[in-house]
Amino acid sequence: MGIKSYNAYTPSRRNMTGSDFSEITKSYPEKSLVCSKKKHAGRNNQGKITVRHQGGGNRQKYRIIDFKRRKDDIPAKVIGIEYDPNRTANIALICYADGEKAYILAPEGLTDGMTVMNGPKAEVRLGNCLPLENIPVGTLVHNVELYPGKGGQMVRSAGNAAQLMAKEGKYATLRLPSGEMRMVPIICRASIGTIGNGDHNLVKIGKAGRKRHMGIRPTVRGSVMNPNDHPHGGGEGRAPIGRPGPCTPWGKPALGLKTRKKKKASNKLIVRRRDGRAIK
Repeated sequence: MGIKSYNAYTPSRRNMTGSDFSEITKSYPEKSLVCSKKKHAGRNNQGKITVRHQGGGNRQKYRIIDFKRRKDDIPAKVIGIEYDPNRTANIALICYADGEKAYILAPEGLTDGMTVMNGPKAEVRLGNCLPLENIPVGTLVHNVELYPGKGGQMVRSAGNAAQLMAKEGKYATLRLPSGEMRMVPIICRASIGTIGNGDHNLVKIGKAGRKRHMGIRPTVRGSVMNPNDHPHGGGEGRAPIGRPGPCTPWGKPALGLKTRKKKKASNKLIVRRRDGRAIK
Protein backbone atom coordinates (compact mmCIF):
# COMPACT_ATOMS: atom_id res chain seq x y z
CA MET A 1 0.00 0.00 0.00
CA GLY A 2 1.17 3.52 -0.74
CA ILE A 3 0.45 6.89 0.79
CA LYS A 4 -0.96 9.72 -1.33
CA SER A 5 -0.88 13.44 -0.51
CA TYR A 6 -3.24 16.19 -1.63
CA ASN A 7 -2.95 19.62 -3.20
CA ALA A 8 -3.03 22.28 -0.46
CA TYR A 9 -6.10 24.22 -1.58
CA THR A 10 -7.13 24.62 2.10
CA PRO A 11 -4.98 24.70 5.27
CA SER A 12 -6.31 21.34 6.42
CA ARG A 13 -5.44 19.74 3.07
CA ARG A 14 -1.80 20.83 3.29
CA ASN A 15 -0.58 18.02 5.55
CA MET A 16 -3.37 15.52 4.93
CA THR A 17 -2.42 12.09 3.58
CA GLY A 18 -4.41 8.98 2.81
CA SER A 19 -4.09 5.47 1.47
CA ASP A 20 -3.93 5.01 -2.29
CA PHE A 21 -5.69 1.63 -1.87
CA SER A 22 -3.33 0.04 -4.38
CA GLU A 23 -3.80 -3.38 -2.75
CA ILE A 24 -7.59 -3.25 -3.11
CA THR A 25 -8.94 -5.27 -6.06
CA LYS A 26 -12.62 -5.63 -5.11
CA SER A 27 -14.93 -2.68 -4.44
CA TYR A 28 -18.06 -4.19 -2.88
CA PRO A 29 -18.37 -6.73 -0.05
CA GLU A 30 -19.86 -10.20 -0.40
CA LYS A 31 -23.51 -9.83 0.63
CA SER A 32 -23.66 -13.21 2.34
CA LEU A 33 -20.75 -12.28 4.62
CA VAL A 34 -21.92 -8.90 5.94
CA CYS A 35 -24.32 -8.04 8.72
CA SER A 36 -25.74 -4.81 10.11
CA LYS A 37 -23.78 -2.83 12.68
CA LYS A 38 -25.85 -0.68 15.01
CA LYS A 39 -24.50 2.53 16.50
CA HIS A 40 -24.81 3.16 20.24
CA ALA A 41 -22.91 6.47 20.54
CA GLY A 42 -21.20 5.22 23.70
CA ARG A 43 -24.47 4.64 25.55
CA ASN A 44 -25.57 1.58 27.52
CA ASN A 45 -29.05 0.00 27.79
CA GLN A 46 -30.11 2.79 30.19
CA GLY A 47 -29.17 5.50 27.71
CA LYS A 48 -26.26 6.69 29.85
CA ILE A 49 -22.91 7.54 28.28
CA THR A 50 -20.41 4.91 29.42
CA VAL A 51 -17.78 5.57 26.71
CA ARG A 52 -17.13 9.21 25.97
CA HIS A 53 -16.38 10.82 22.58
CA GLN A 54 -18.38 8.37 20.46
CA GLY A 55 -21.20 9.20 18.07
CA GLY A 56 -22.05 10.01 14.47
CA GLY A 57 -19.78 8.71 11.75
CA ASN A 58 -20.31 7.03 8.44
CA ARG A 59 -22.64 4.06 8.20
CA GLN A 60 -20.81 0.73 8.27
CA LYS A 61 -21.56 -2.95 7.87
CA TYR A 62 -19.64 -5.65 9.68
CA ARG A 63 -17.70 -8.17 7.60
CA ILE A 64 -17.77 -11.67 9.13
CA ILE A 65 -14.09 -12.73 9.29
CA ASP A 66 -13.02 -16.36 9.63
CA PHE A 67 -10.46 -16.14 12.44
CA LYS A 68 -10.69 -19.88 13.21
CA ARG A 69 -9.65 -21.24 9.77
CA ARG A 70 -10.94 -24.76 10.61
CA LYS A 71 -11.96 -25.87 7.10
CA ASP A 72 -9.01 -28.25 6.64
CA ASP A 73 -7.36 -29.74 3.55
CA ILE A 74 -9.61 -27.92 1.05
CA PRO A 75 -7.82 -25.43 -1.22
CA ALA A 76 -9.32 -21.97 -1.49
CA LYS A 77 -8.75 -19.43 -4.25
CA VAL A 78 -8.38 -15.71 -3.49
CA ILE A 79 -11.14 -13.80 -5.31
CA GLY A 80 -10.24 -10.28 -4.22
CA ILE A 81 -8.67 -7.99 -1.61
CA GLU A 82 -11.16 -5.62 0.06
CA TYR A 83 -11.19 -2.64 2.39
CA ASP A 84 -12.72 -3.26 5.81
CA PRO A 85 -13.97 -0.21 7.76
CA ASN A 86 -13.91 -2.17 11.02
CA ARG A 87 -10.15 -2.80 11.16
CA THR A 88 -6.81 -1.40 10.03
CA ALA A 89 -5.95 -4.52 7.99
CA ASN A 90 -7.36 -5.33 4.57
CA ILE A 91 -9.33 -8.54 4.12
CA ALA A 92 -9.28 -11.19 1.40
CA LEU A 93 -12.34 -12.96 0.00
CA ILE A 94 -11.57 -16.63 -0.64
CA CYS A 95 -13.65 -19.35 -2.27
CA TYR A 96 -13.10 -22.98 -1.27
CA ALA A 97 -13.16 -25.80 -3.81
CA ASP A 98 -16.62 -26.84 -2.55
CA GLY A 99 -18.03 -23.35 -3.28
CA GLU A 100 -18.07 -21.89 0.25
CA LYS A 101 -16.82 -18.32 0.58
CA ALA A 102 -15.09 -16.69 3.56
CA TYR A 103 -13.17 -13.60 4.57
CA ILE A 104 -9.65 -13.85 6.01
CA LEU A 105 -7.10 -11.22 7.04
CA ALA A 106 -5.00 -10.34 3.98
CA PRO A 107 -1.24 -10.82 4.52
CA GLU A 108 1.25 -8.69 2.62
CA GLY A 109 1.84 -10.14 -0.85
CA LEU A 110 -1.44 -12.04 -1.16
CA THR A 111 -3.01 -11.33 -4.56
CA ASP A 112 -5.97 -12.47 -6.64
CA GLY A 113 -5.78 -16.01 -7.97
CA MET A 114 -3.44 -17.34 -5.26
CA THR A 115 -4.39 -20.49 -3.36
CA VAL A 116 -4.51 -20.81 0.43
CA MET A 117 -5.19 -23.84 2.65
CA ASN A 118 -5.81 -24.65 6.30
CA GLY A 119 -4.82 -27.60 8.45
CA PRO A 120 -1.77 -29.59 9.59
CA LYS A 121 -1.12 -30.85 6.04
CA ALA A 122 -0.93 -27.35 4.53
CA GLU A 123 2.40 -26.07 3.21
CA VAL A 124 4.27 -23.33 5.07
CA ARG A 125 3.28 -20.72 2.49
CA LEU A 126 1.88 -17.19 2.52
CA GLY A 127 -1.72 -17.08 3.76
CA ASN A 128 -1.89 -20.71 4.88
CA CYS A 129 -3.06 -21.53 8.41
CA LEU A 130 -1.59 -24.44 10.37
CA PRO A 131 -0.65 -25.45 13.92
CA LEU A 132 2.49 -23.90 15.42
CA GLU A 133 4.01 -27.37 15.81
CA ASN A 134 4.12 -27.65 11.99
CA ILE A 135 5.68 -24.20 11.42
CA PRO A 136 9.51 -23.86 11.28
CA VAL A 137 11.27 -21.75 13.92
CA GLY A 138 11.92 -18.21 12.71
CA THR A 139 8.76 -17.94 10.59
CA LEU A 140 6.68 -14.73 10.74
CA VAL A 141 3.04 -15.41 11.59
CA HIS A 142 -0.18 -13.51 12.33
CA ASN A 143 -3.72 -14.22 13.58
CA VAL A 144 -2.37 -16.37 16.43
CA GLU A 145 -4.65 -18.43 18.67
CA LEU A 146 -4.27 -18.34 22.46
CA TYR A 147 -6.58 -21.31 23.06
CA PRO A 148 -6.90 -24.19 20.57
CA GLY A 149 -10.06 -23.86 18.48
CA LYS A 150 -11.03 -20.39 19.75
CA GLY A 151 -9.70 -18.55 16.71
CA GLY A 152 -6.94 -16.01 16.28
CA GLN A 153 -6.80 -13.35 19.01
CA MET A 154 -3.30 -11.87 18.69
CA VAL A 155 -1.43 -10.05 15.90
CA ARG A 156 -4.38 -8.98 13.77
CA SER A 157 -3.73 -5.29 12.96
CA ALA A 158 -2.11 -3.78 9.86
CA GLY A 159 1.62 -4.34 9.34
CA ASN A 160 2.05 -6.65 12.34
CA ALA A 161 3.70 -10.05 12.61
CA ALA A 162 4.92 -12.32 15.41
CA GLN A 163 8.05 -14.45 15.08
CA LEU A 164 8.18 -18.08 16.18
CA MET A 165 11.31 -18.23 18.37
CA ALA A 166 11.31 -21.74 19.85
CA LYS A 167 9.30 -24.94 20.33
CA GLU A 168 9.66 -26.97 23.50
CA GLY A 169 7.30 -29.56 24.90
CA LYS A 170 3.68 -28.42 24.89
CA TYR A 171 4.49 -24.75 24.18
CA ALA A 172 5.85 -22.58 21.41
CA THR A 173 7.54 -19.25 22.20
CA LEU A 174 6.55 -16.21 20.15
CA ARG A 175 8.01 -12.73 19.98
CA LEU A 176 5.02 -10.41 19.65
CA PRO A 177 5.05 -7.02 17.86
CA SER A 178 5.27 -5.25 21.24
CA GLY A 179 8.52 -7.06 22.02
CA GLU A 180 6.87 -9.36 24.56
CA MET A 181 8.01 -13.00 24.54
CA ARG A 182 5.12 -15.29 25.22
CA MET A 183 4.48 -19.04 25.28
CA VAL A 184 1.44 -20.37 23.40
CA PRO A 185 0.18 -23.99 23.29
CA ILE A 186 1.93 -25.66 20.36
CA ILE A 187 -1.35 -27.01 18.96
CA CYS A 188 -2.72 -23.48 18.49
CA ARG A 189 -2.97 -22.26 14.92
CA ALA A 190 -1.42 -19.26 13.21
CA SER A 191 -1.40 -17.90 9.66
CA ILE A 192 1.82 -17.44 7.70
CA GLY A 193 3.08 -13.98 6.75
CA THR A 194 2.90 -10.35 7.80
CA ILE A 195 -0.45 -8.56 7.70
CA GLY A 196 -0.72 -6.11 4.80
CA ASN A 197 -1.59 -2.40 4.70
CA GLY A 198 1.63 -1.69 6.60
CA ASP A 199 1.62 2.04 5.81
CA HIS A 200 -1.62 2.56 7.73
CA ASN A 201 0.21 4.24 10.63
CA LEU A 202 1.64 6.90 8.27
CA VAL A 203 -1.77 8.35 7.38
CA LYS A 204 -2.26 11.92 8.66
CA ILE A 205 -5.89 12.74 9.44
CA GLY A 206 -5.46 16.42 8.53
CA LYS A 207 -8.81 17.81 9.67
CA ALA A 208 -11.39 17.43 12.40
CA GLY A 209 -14.15 16.38 10.03
CA ARG A 210 -12.30 13.24 9.09
CA LYS A 211 -12.36 12.14 12.73
CA ARG A 212 -16.11 12.78 12.81
CA HIS A 213 -16.52 10.48 9.80
CA MET A 214 -14.91 7.76 11.96
CA GLY A 215 -17.51 8.26 14.69
CA ILE A 216 -15.16 10.06 17.10
CA ARG A 217 -16.52 13.21 18.78
CA PRO A 218 -14.40 16.08 20.15
CA THR A 219 -12.30 15.60 23.28
CA VAL A 220 -12.00 18.47 25.77
CA ARG A 221 -8.92 18.70 28.01
CA GLY A 222 -9.56 18.40 31.74
CA SER A 223 -7.29 21.38 32.49
CA VAL A 224 -9.73 23.77 30.76
CA MET A 225 -12.75 22.52 32.74
CA ASN A 226 -14.11 23.73 36.04
CA PRO A 227 -13.10 21.93 39.26
CA ASN A 228 -16.57 20.37 39.60
CA ASP A 229 -16.17 18.76 36.15
CA HIS A 230 -12.62 17.40 36.32
CA PRO A 231 -9.83 16.98 38.92
CA HIS A 232 -7.46 18.95 36.62
CA GLY A 233 -9.88 21.89 36.35
CA GLY A 234 -9.94 25.29 38.00
CA GLY A 235 -7.28 27.87 38.79
CA GLU A 236 -6.43 31.23 37.27
CA GLY A 237 -5.17 30.95 33.70
CA ARG A 238 -3.13 27.91 32.81
CA ALA A 239 -2.72 26.03 36.07
CA PRO A 240 -0.82 22.80 36.79
CA ILE A 241 -2.65 19.60 37.71
CA GLY A 242 -2.21 20.18 41.43
CA ARG A 243 -1.97 16.44 42.10
CA PRO A 244 0.87 13.89 42.23
CA GLY A 245 -0.14 12.63 38.78
CA PRO A 246 -2.81 12.94 36.10
CA CYS A 247 -6.30 11.61 36.84
CA THR A 248 -9.39 10.54 34.97
CA PRO A 249 -12.56 12.66 35.31
CA TRP A 250 -13.55 10.32 38.16
CA GLY A 251 -10.33 10.83 40.13
CA LYS A 252 -8.66 7.52 39.26
CA PRO A 253 -4.94 7.53 38.33
CA ALA A 254 -4.27 7.75 34.58
CA LEU A 255 -1.29 7.47 32.22
CA GLY A 256 1.07 4.73 33.34
CA LEU A 257 -0.97 2.95 36.00
CA LYS A 258 -0.66 -0.81 35.53
CA THR A 259 -4.08 -2.45 35.43
CA ARG A 260 -3.04 -6.06 34.79
CA LYS A 261 -3.93 -8.42 37.65
CA LYS A 262 -0.82 -9.56 39.51
CA LYS A 263 -2.16 -13.09 39.96
CA LYS A 264 -3.47 -13.52 36.41
CA ALA A 265 -3.21 -17.17 35.37
CA SER A 266 -1.45 -16.44 32.08
CA ASN A 267 1.43 -14.57 33.79
CA LYS A 268 3.40 -17.80 33.86
CA LEU A 269 3.26 -17.96 30.05
CA ILE A 270 4.94 -14.57 29.58
CA VAL A 271 8.69 -15.13 29.34
CA ARG A 272 9.62 -11.47 28.95
CA ARG A 273 7.44 -8.38 29.12
CA ARG A 274 7.47 -5.72 26.44
CA ASP A 275 9.55 -3.45 28.69
CA GLY A 276 12.28 -6.11 28.78
CA ARG A 277 11.63 -7.33 32.32
CA ALA A 278 10.84 -10.91 33.28
CA ILE A 279 7.47 -11.64 34.92
CA LYS A 280 7.91 -12.26 38.65
